[in-house]
Amino acid sequence: MPPGLRGRTMGLELELIASGYGLVEGPRTDADGALWFTDIRGGTVNRRDPDGTIEIVLSDRPNIGGLALHADGGLIMSGPTVARLHPAAEGRDGNVEVLLERDGVKSFNDLHTDAAGRVYVGAIRADISDLRAEPDPPGEAYRIELDGSVTELYGGVGVSNGIGFSTDGATLYHVDSTSRGLWVHDVDAAGNLSNRRHIGKAAFERGIPDGMCVDSDSNLWVAHVGGRRVVKLDRNGDQLDEIAVPASWVTSCAFGGADYGDLYIVSADNRDDESLGGCIWRCRPGVTGHPTPLARVG
Repeated sequence: MPPGLRGRTMGLELELIASGYGLVEGPRTDADGALWFTDIRGGTVNRRDPDGTIEIVLSDRPNIGGLALHADGGLIMSGPTVARLHPAAEGRDGNVEVLLERDGVKSFNDLHTDAAGRVYVGAIRADISDLRAEPDPPGEAYRIELDGSVTELYGGVGVSNGIGFSTDGATLYHVDSTSRGLWVHDVDAAGNLSNRRHIGKAAFERGIPDGMCVDSDSNLWVAHVGGRRVVKLDRNGDQLDEIAVPASWVTSCAFGGADYGDLYIVSADNRDDESLGGCIWRCRPGVTGHPTPLARVG
């Protein structure tokens, strides 16, 4: 951490745009300016349109930690399985196709697409009530291929959280909450991974890393459960800055807006004001993100 950075924030104004949820996760924006997100405790997938209208797209699905929009409509979602909600089912429950399931997995969590439309997702087998590091973490990372087949990429993951790619797609970032940092791999054009390393631990001495996104400069923005902030890291995991958030459990973040200069920040129950519950804020951090590629699996 650069000298004098601790305690300094970007001093941004955060606009509260939604509240009253349990545990908000999986923020994802689309080309129409809508924000998609989940409420893990409420079991819902939701869409917030640019005019502020919020619609429940799917209900009664537990533990949805991640979303990806599909090129043919509908979406990919995590939970007890990784599944596709086909477009015919938007606005009502049903028509869900399972793409990935594994015995012994407590839940699949955050997921992300690469430029080809393949889906990367982490599996949680550990007890998420105990986030101490284990010597041999039992979780894995998977990739769902375009033809629907599944590749196990690597193991050794404790509590899988945010996943993202560098702007050029050559680096995969994967938050592991129990490790207090991120696993990083180089990725070649065929999707082969190499050069596994761990970064960011010094930035999470207080709190736990959770969801993340990547800006157009390939800097990482990581939500900080228990840390009341989103931290900005460079590609090597060194902290550059942070955004203070008026909630203890900050769970994820995503870029969006017409110019992808809006940063959406989501949280679990707001302990500062319990009447607000899980919240969504919007701010302008002075950098831009980029559209997340659409899924093309299945």
